[in-house]
Amino acid sequence: MHVRFFAAPIALLAVACSLGSSDDLGQGSQAVGGDESATPQAPSAAQPGEAQQPQQPQTVAPAAPGAPAADVGAVFTETNAADGNVVLSFKRGADGALTAAGSYPTGGKGTGKGLGSQGAVTLTEDGKFLLVVDAGSDEISSFAVNGTDLELRSRVSSGGTTPVSVTAHGDLVYVVNAGDINCISGLRMDKDGVLTPIAASTRSLSAAAVGPAEIAFSPKGDSLVVTEKGTNVIDTFVVRADGTPSYGKALPSEGMTPFGFAFDAKGSLIVSEAFGGAANASALSSYLLVGAERDLVTLSASVKDNQSAACWVAVTRNAKLAFTSNTASANISSYMVKPDGTLALIGDGNAGATGDGSKPIDIALDRADKHLYSLNAGNMTISAFDVKADGSLVKLPTFTLPEAAVGLAAR
Repeated sequence: MHVRFFAAPIALLAVACSLGSSDDLGQGSQAVGGDESATPQAPSAAQPGEAQQPQQPQTVAPAAPGAPAADVGAVFTETNAADGNVVLSFKRGADGALTAAGSYPTGGKGTGKGLGSQGAVTLTEDGKFLLVVDAGSDEISSFAVNGTDLELRSRVSSGGTTPVSVTAHGDLVYVVNAGDINCISGLRMDKDGVLTPIAASTRSLSAAAVGPAEIAFSPKGDSLVVTEKGTNVIDTFVVRADGTPSYGKALPSEGMTPFGFAFDAKGSLIVSEAFGGAANASALSSYLLVGAERDLVTLSASVKDNQSAACWVAVTRNAKLAFTSNTASANISSYMVKPDGTLALIGDGNAGATGDGSKPIDIALDRADKHLYSLNAGNMTISAFDVKADGSLVKLPTFTLPEAAVGLAAR
């Protein structure tokens, strides 16, 4: 185990799962977004090292809180359509089967193409609210969740352009923007699910165009992590008591093209590495966040899955299993997560096939970790699997989507 402080630049190949990543080089450990010692302010124009703060958003007035969410399993995705983004809702049966349950416009717009990210659609920890990126209109939409039914509560500025991933912890929400200036920005969510911007919460990443793939809170909510596909860097930020982030650090990834990631319940950070889409080169690495500045200690370095373009990651709530979707290999790999956070590949890396040409992207586990779902960009389907205790996957019937989609969340 060792601490990640620096690394030499690494050239980046084209990424099968990134759908338009940068070709920038990694620059190793460095400050992100400016000097931590500077006092955060809310300027009218962006200061050096700090991205432009979001303008006051428009919100959708919430209706009175409804009945408590029904105990119905559900899966959600978004169309990301350029002429109007829509959330698609599906009822999840006890056997894992999906049934179309409704469609809910966000009022914002998508980009009409893949986002190359994990976390475009995110459920809050309690499952009461759903957060959705509107990448084409530079907004985040929030919905109240009642079983499979959704009610729009607010739509606000993402604090930048082209939001691709959103995360929540308690009443804090953060988004990473992949537009002209790559940055993160914070929002606060009230008890009705209405979002408002947090002043002085916007921070730029290690460079203007780094191809951010995901943003997520640590389990305790005191840290934020962002993966940069184009620089082979993992950014870490301290979340202060007032909800604003530190100016963070850019730390080198163990492998090329860090993409999707997930924390396990013990705090281990498990990150996929697409290795530029190179054949049979994909891997997962695991880390711990340590110290006041959130350095990374490597637990497992680039454990290969013998597949191609590993991109999205899901981890069981008992911290025993991790899964990654291999976009170019059209399958899912399973890993054992050991008590110390190290990883071991289960089998040959092909735990579950999603079908020739399916191009699996987002994956999600239901709340009981009994079923794993894969959103497939190549044939507009959702694959479903039974998850066994040993990490093996049993294929269930595939659900055909009415249109292309991005992002996946399950409960």
